[in-house]
Amino acid sequence: MSAPSQEQSTGDRPKRFRFVLLLPLAIFLGLAVLFLMQLLSGRNEADVPSALIGQAAPPTDLPPLDGMGLPGLQSKSFAGHVTLVNVFASWCAPCREEHPILLALAQDRRYALVAMNYKDKPENARRFLGDLGNPFSAIGVDEAGRTAIDWGVYGVPETFIVGKDGRIAYKHVGPLSPDSVRTELLPQIEKALAAPG
Repeated sequence: MSAPSQEQSTGDRPKRFRFVLLLPLAIFLGLAVLFLMQLLSGRNEADVPSALIGQAAPPTDLPPLDGMGLPGLQSKSFAGHVTLVNVFASWCAPCREEHPILLALAQDRRYALVAMNYKDKPENARRFLGDLGNPFSAIGVDEAGRTAIDWGVYGVPETFIVGKDGRIAYKHVGPLSPDSVRTELLPQIEKALAAPG
C-alpha cells in the first residue's frame, strides 16, 4: 500500500479548515434557534421553579432598616398569618416599577407585607421608600445577600407568599404587574388565606 500523495493530503487540508471555520457558525445558529424557541414559547419568565415551594421558610433574622421605626425580618413572625415577602433594592429599576402595586397590596390587612432589603445602602433604601412611600410593616436588611441565597433569590425584585403554617406557598420572580397580580398573585393569596393555619 502506497503512502498518500502530496495532492491528497493538501486536498484534505482545505476541507478540514472549512469545517473548523463552519463549526462556530453552526454552534451559534443552534443557540440562536434555542433562544428563539424559548422567546416564542409564550412561557412567562416569572415562572421559575423553586425547590422551596411547600418547604418551611428559611430561618431568617435580619436587622431592621435604621431610621424607619419598623422591626426587622424574622421567620418567627410568619407563624399564624399569611405574609408577602418582597425582596427589593433602591438600585433596582424594576423595583421602582412595581412599587405602586406594592402600595396597593398593602391596603389589604388580611396579610402582612414585609420586605428584605437586598445588598443596599441603608441611606439609599430610606430615600427610596421616602420618595415612593413605604408599604411594608417590617423591613429586614440583607446587606451581604446571604439570607437571600437561603431563600433561593435569583435577583430583585422577587415576591414570596408564606402561608400561615410558615411554609413558602408561592414565588414570583421579577416585578409584579397589574396582570400578574390579578391572574397569579391574588389567587395564590386567597388560596393561602383559605388554608388551615
